[in-house]
Parts: sequence; C-alpha cells; structure tokens
Amino acid sequence: MAKHQQVSGGAAEETSAAPSRRSFLGTGAALAGGAGAGLVGFGLGTSRATGSAAATTASGAIASAGAASGGEGAAATEWAGAVVPFIGPHQAGIATPPQAHATFLALNLVPGVGKEGLRRLMRQWTSDASRLQRGIPTLGDPQPDLASPPSRLTVTVGLGRGALAEAGLLDRAPAWLAPLPVFSVDKLEQRWNDGDVLAQVCSEDPIILAHAVRALLLSASGIATLHWQQRGFRRPVTSTSAMRNLMGQVDGTVQPADGELDQAVWIGADGPEWLRGGSSVVVRRIRMDLDTWDALDPQAKEQVIGRRMTSGAPLTGTKETDVPDLTATVDGLPVIPDFAHIRHAAVTSVAQKILRRPYNYDDTPAAGSSAEAGLLFVAYQRDPLAQFVPMQERLAAKDLLNFWTTPIGSAVFAILPGPAEGQTLGQALLG
Repeated sequence: MAKHQQVSGGAAEETSAAPSRRSFLGTGAALAGGAGAGLVGFGLGTSRATGSAAATTASGAIASAGAASGGEGAAATEWAGAVVPFIGPHQAGIATPPQAHATFLALNLVPGVGKEGLRRLMRQWTSDASRLQRGIPTLGDPQPDLASPPSRLTVTVGLGRGALAEAGLLDRAPAWLAPLPVFSVDKLEQRWNDGDVLAQVCSEDPIILAHAVRALLLSASGIATLHWQQRGFRRPVTSTSAMRNLMGQVDGTVQPADGELDQAVWIGADGPEWLRGGSSVVVRRIRMDLDTWDALDPQAKEQVIGRRMTSGAPLTGTKETDVPDLTATVDGLPVIPDFAHIRHAAVTSVAQKILRRPYNYDDTPAAGSSAEAGLLFVAYQRDPLAQFVPMQERLAAKDLLNFWTTPIGSAVFAILPGPAEGQTLGQALLG
C-alpha cells in the first residue's frame, strides 16, 4: 500500500499550480467518456530495444528489448562495422534491436508493370539489400564510398494490397492485407496512407542510411514511384538512457519475449504459403500536440499514461518492468485511472501481443505552432485484424491520451519472409 500512497499522495498534488488527483480523475473521465468519439488515438504505445549492436537475430533481441531501462552500451567502433545478416528465415529489421535512424518508403507500382515488374523490383532490391547490409556498394553505385561502414544497416521489404492487385495475385492476399478500419479518432491524410511496396531502411549512421535509400529508389526507377517517405529517429545504440518519445515517455516496456515471436509475430503454417516466415506491419503516423501536452504538470501526465514519467514504472510499481496492477485502489479510486493509456493497451495473451518498433519524427512546424512532431508507430504482428485492431478500438474509445495525439497516416503491408541463399525476396509468390 505504501507505494500506492506514494503515487497518489505526493506534495505536487497539494500545490495550487496542480490539480488534485481526484479533480484530475474527474476531468479525465469526462473527457474520455464525453468526447471519446472526437478524440485521437495514440495507437498502442511505443518500442524500445536494448542489447548488443551485434545482436542481429531473433534470439536474445526481444528479450533484450524488454529488459531494464538501461540503454545500449556498445561503443561506436562496435556498431560501425557491425553487419546484420540479410539471409535467413525472417527479414532483418524486425527482431533486430532498433537502430538510431530510419526511413520508411512507400512506393506505388507504375500501372501496367504487372507481375514481371514487381518480380524485377524484388530481384533488384534483393541484390541491393544483400550488398548494402554488408557495406558493399550496389552494382553501378554512383557513390560507392558511401556504402561503408555498414553500421547495422537493415532493409525490410513488404507488399501492400495494391502490389498484389497489379501483379494479378489479389486472390492470394490474406484478409488483413487491406486498409485498416476507420477508427473514431483518425484524421487521416491520403499523402501518408497506404502504398504498394514498403521499404523500411534503418541504420546507426544517417549517411549510410541516406545512401541506401537513394540506391533503392534508383533501382525502382521505371517500375515504381515514391508515394511517401517518412524519416524517424530514436536513441542511438551507444546511449545508456531508455528510449523516449517526444512527449517524454519511456517507450515500449511491454514486448513479446524471444520465445513468443512464433505466436505473436511470425506467420506460420496457418498463413499463406508465400508468407510463412514473414509477418505483417502496421505503420501509423501520429501527430503529437506538444504545446498543450507541455502545459500539463508531471503528475497529470503520469495519470494519462498510467506510468511515472521519470522511470517508466507503472503507478502501482517501482520499476519499469513491473506488471501493472489494474485492480489497485486508494481511497476508492483506481491507482491506474480508468482512462489511462496502459489500461486499454493491455493484452491478456501472447497471441494478442504486438512487436512495437517506432521512431520519433520532428518536422518544420506550421505557423503559430512550436512543433510538427510525433511518432511513426510501427507494429509487427501475425494478423492486424486479430491483434492491432481490437487494441486500437479500445484505445480510440477510452484512452485519454487521444486528447494530445492524432493519427494522420495509416498503412498495412505483408512483410515477406527472409530469403534463403540464392533466392530473392518474394520468390514464393512471384516465382
């Protein structure tokens, strides 16, 4: 009980500058209940990964990602030369501990290129990614000196519904490979939605990353055109601090453990044959209203999230990794409020978990605003309809964090299995 009293009885609650906990709970409940349909959803939380820069496979990577708040301790010399393998049953860049920088590319196939055009793109990108991840220039690379050191570069490729339609393979698309349902909190802008082909490109070095992105776009010339490009950042691998989003929250405490990936992330024998060993990804662009968020005192922010801002610990615990006690009360009030983000993002089974791998973005603000910033929310799972959608529906209805966040972009892609030696990405689908 003492730790609960510490949460709800701090001196900040009694100052004139901060509302009492009871008054804030009442205000939050009114906002969450009375304006739920008009609020905007945060979309399930965020991701933080720790561990060695050399950790490039599923084994150990996700266990490290869910470990204590301490960050990565690898020296720059370790990650600069680190190579993430391209060949394997799963593509790199999913269970790989997240790199500091990322660029997400959504391309649309040129009408009429058909199955052969998509096959050519996958063959070219297979060659490009396999070389770039080893720090080797692409064939005909106009800037070969920018290909090394590899700096934990990963290229992760997925297909949208439009790609299968253009290839005449729509009958082989899983049911979830389609735009998400429209949630009550969405204010989507088409410039950030959908896309035929996805490339998630990540690296510790932004120069290496920029070079890889340009190489992929050059290889797509004549086959596909750029639909959207989104850049993000997070703590570097050398950081000793926990990953945080731009609202100041410690990110991504709850992740599938290494042994849970088969149930939560990788598509198995019950999925389409061409996707076995692959996954799905939901990419949501979430704008944050930092101006109004900054006006809240720390205690109010903690009530909205359900966690302490400093440590990331749930309001019922002392460490970030403590399991929240959603039944705990003090003076008849829930310690973790009914409108708190973590309450509605919680899941009850491994099969409902998602692997969060998000990045912050910070673009040029509009006139009259101090920020145009937010989160590139990236979630890997076996089936978005069974995992992401139910969670987002709960969050859209009751999460008070919606008041400060707005989803403005949304896309779903089928993430291809990793290629075996001598194979190309998508070979099981395209031949």
